[in-house]
Formats: sequence, structure tokens, C-alpha cells
Amino acid sequence: MAGSKESPRQKMIGMMYLVLTAMLALQVTSAILEKFVLINNSLEQSTGAVSKVNQATVDNIRATVEKSGNRATDLAIVKQADEVRKITSDIVAEVDKLKEQVVEAGGGRDESGNIKNLSEEEKVAQLMIGTSRNGAAFKLKDQLNGYIDNVSKYSSNKYAPLALDGKDDPIANRSPDQRRKDFAELNFAQTPVPAALAVLSQKQADIRRIEGEVLDLLASKVGAQDVKFDKIIAMLSMDSKVVVAGTKFKGQMFLAASSSGIQPRMSLNGGSVRMQDGQGIVEFTAQGGTYDKSGLSRRVLTGSIAYQTPAGLKTVPLSAEYFVAKPSYQIETGTMPPLYLGCANKLSIQSPQLGALWNPNFSADGASVVSSGEKGKITVVPSAASVALNISNAGSLLGTERFKVNKVPRPTLQISVGGTPANDPRGVPVSSARSVKIQAVADPSFAAYSPDDANFRTTGATVSLVRGVKRVTFVTVPAGGGSIAAIAQEAQPGDRIVIQVEGVQRRNFRGEISDVPMGAPLAQVSLY
Repeated sequence: MAGSKESPRQKMIGMMYLVLTAMLALQVTSAILEKFVLINNSLEQSTGAVSKVNQATVDNIRATVEKSGNRATDLAIVKQADEVRKITSDIVAEVDKLKEQVVEAGGGRDESGNIKNLSEEEKVAQLMIGTSRNGAAFKLKDQLNGYIDNVSKYSSNKYAPLALDGKDDPIANRSPDQRRKDFAELNFAQTPVPAALAVLSQKQADIRRIEGEVLDLLASKVGAQDVKFDKIIAMLSMDSKVVVAGTKFKGQMFLAASSSGIQPRMSLNGGSVRMQDGQGIVEFTAQGGTYDKSGLSRRVLTGSIAYQTPAGLKTVPLSAEYFVAKPSYQIETGTMPPLYLGCANKLSIQSPQLGALWNPNFSADGASVVSSGEKGKITVVPSAASVALNISNAGSLLGTERFKVNKVPRPTLQISVGGTPANDPRGVPVSSARSVKIQAVADPSFAAYSPDDANFRTTGATVSLVRGVKRVTFVTVPAGGGSIAAIAQEAQPGDRIVIQVEGVQRRNFRGEISDVPMGAPLAQVSLY
């Protein structure tokens, strides 16, 4: 059966009923019959005790309703409780009459009140089953199951029938012999007087138990619609969770109360609000729009909270104003604009306004974007003359920044002969002209901006000894220069050394090497 958990006393009664059912088909001794008398007496005492408890429940319902001012909704519950009490008492009284008939079938009682013939079975069967299956047990079955139908109107619980045939009984249906029996034969065939009384007393105990459960449910409804605030919590409402050092913190501290006896329904902006512990949990992604000159967009939340009161459903509207701030960001770079073509242009884009919510992602037109693994720190590698960098956060595009793209500045060639710069107007002594050094030096600002892209070198050079308009001899030197001792052996004062650089290359941040268009660099050094 459905309902609340059984008490230890109810479990004991149920166990006795199982013992009773198991022994009905046995030929029992007088000692066992006396035990059935004790069981029946215990069941009757328990039923009487439960009846007193149920009456106390009804009295408490009536007293509570009076204290609440005898409201119409509560008086209706009192009426229902009285009706449950009456239909229960009526059927218990009917079963009491039937029990007396069973006692009379056993020869009545002696002067001490004891049943004269405890072992009588035949007359019990005639009374309860009848010669043509028209005995009192068949009417009793209808009364017991009718009681369940009547009392269920006052309860949300579902109760199983009290009178079951063998095929429906959870114990009897395990036995092939018992399964074929109907309610009357199952409980009263070959059943001595005290056993039959115990069966009837058990039904009365079940009736009183169900009555108690229904009355408890009705009692819980008395004043259930009253708003009783039983949950008190301290709250602190802050004007802002972020306070700048040196400014005032402002807020309001107050008590908030809620009721565990009501289940409010909340809605916000036309949608329902998820409830948790009596509180509505509001969470959504703020949407921007038209921003004012301060970068704020005004928004208004409208909603309501509905709860049940004694006068019916009450709805309290609410309205709250808030502002959506336009997200901002700062691009931190020492050379913005421009960017350098094909180079690792490192940018740091941060948003102090969003703080911990800043988790940007980037895409670009005219460049590839390499993430560093740190929020907002990226490397932009341009492949076109201009770059459009798209900046988004949490799936929302915040803005597009456009950059000009410059070509990498050509390096400067620094050439020296015998340690003397080639551009020295004095020239170089013949005795010192034994080596050449050739360097490609990056633009200082570019080297500081992107040192990994500012790696230049020469590919080699041809060094010639010229006397007048005639080239006397020549040598080739590798990248960076080398020895020209062969030229020095034939050199004379007044000759010239002509140095023609074959080419210049640059290695970028990826280790890729490319040629640098430098034309045909040529340097001349006078010897003396």
C-alpha cells in the first residue's frame, strides 16, 4: 500500500497478520487457538489506540482553523476531516457487528466473557462463505474496497484494495492451492473463531491506519497557503563589486526572508526563472546596442513573482534598471602602426574593463595570427599591404583594427679594408690592404622592434685591384669577407681596390632565408 512509512507497532501487526494467514489452513490445538485470541486482543487494542490518535488529529485541525479565523478554505478541510472520520467509524462499526456474529457462531461467550467454542470452523464458514457463496464475507469485500474508493477522494495517495482474492494477494498467489481461492474462502474457510476474529481485526487496523494517513495529509493543508517566512538570511547589496582605491564603497545591508511553505513562480522578460532553494537564479548574456557617449546602453528588466495566499494567487511585479558597458580594449605595441611584411609583429591587446571576463580570440584579413597562449598576446604575420584585425570576446565581435604594412627596411652595408672603413677619404695603406670585411647591418629601429627578423648577411663579394682603367687582378671572398693577400702582393700606391657585393639575404623568425633586393652594391678604396 502507498502511504507514509509504517511505525514499529504497525510492522508488528503486519507480522502477526502474516502468521495468521499462514496458519489458517492448519488443524490447530487449543493452545494455538488461545494464541489467536491474544493476537486478536492485541489488534483490537492497537486499533483503539490509533483511533484516539486520529481523533486528536481532527481536534488539532479544528483548533488550528479556529486560531486562523475560521477561513472558508480551512473550514472546508475541517469538513473533509469529519467526513473521513465518519466513513471510517461506520465501516469499523460494521466489522464489529460481524465479529459479534462470528462469536455467536462459536456458541457465544461464557459468564467470564470468554468464547465458548474456540475451535468452531463449520459455522464460521456458513456465516462468512455461505452454502451458496452468499455469506457475509462477500458483502464485507465490497464494503472494504468501497471504503478505499471513498477515502481516496480526500488523499493524493493511492491505496491498494483491502479485500483481495488469492490471485491478487501478494502471499497467497505464491501457492497454487491458495491462488484459486476468492477473498471469502481464502480468509474464512476452515478457520476457527479466534482466527476469523483476528482477520477482521486486522482489517480494522488497516482501516484506522489509512484514516490516520489521510487525516495527516488534511492537517498539512490547514494554513498551507499562508505565507510564513521561516528562512531568514543576511544580505548585502553593493552598488558595485569593483571599487577604485581612494573612492567610497557603497551598499545596503538588510535581512531577506523566504518561506519553505510556498513555491513561488518567477518570470523575467517573458521567460521562466530557474528556482533553487526558493530563490530565482538569474543568468543571461548581456546584449549591447546603442551606446551613449559614456559607452553605456540602458536596459530594463521586467518580471514578476507569483505565490499563493489565502485570498488566492498573488503576483508581485518588479522592474530593475541596469546598464551594459561597451567593451573596450587597448592595443599595446611600440610600433603601431605600421606592421612589417612577413615579420613577427607581436601585439598585446587587453581590456581592463572586462577584467577576468577578457578571453579574446582573433582573426585577420591579410595576415595570419599566431596565439602565444596568454590572453590577448598574439603574433601577427602580414602577407598583404594592409591588415584588418578582428577582435572578439565570448563570441561577440568587439571591433576591427586596420594596420598599414611596411616592407622590411634594407640593411646598411659596412665594408672595411685592413680594418679601415671603405668610406674613409684618406684611403688605405698598401701594406694594410690584406683583408676585407663586409657586413649587412639592420635598421636600428627595426632590429629593436623585431630582432628575430633582423638577421642579414652578404652572400660573398668580388674584390678587384684596379690600376688606372685596367683591372690588374681579382679575388672572390665568402660571406662576411676574407683574405685579399694575393691582391696586396701586386698592389702599388695609387691603385684602387673595387669591392662588388654579390647579394644580401635575410633570415626571419621562422628561420626562412630570402634575398634582399639591394641592386649592385659597389665600393672603392684608394691605396697609398
